[in-house]
Amino acid sequence: MDTELILKVVGIGLIVSISYQILVKTGRDEQATMVSIAGVIIIMLMIVQEISDLFGTVMRLFGL
Repeated sequence: MDTELILKVVGIGLIVSISYQILVKTGRDEQATMVSIAGVIIIMLMIVQEISDLFGTVMRLFGL
């Protein structure tokens, strides 16, 4: 796993958590929920490529 990917995930998580807290404290709970869902979706899209590479490597290893 690339350390760059880990740092990106941590950075996005930090931005999402700060935005969430600010929105909750200002009374915008619906927007805060949307920000957290968007953050999860963005991170999942980044990780899907890595999982695809892992499956490709395993398939090549076993000759499938």
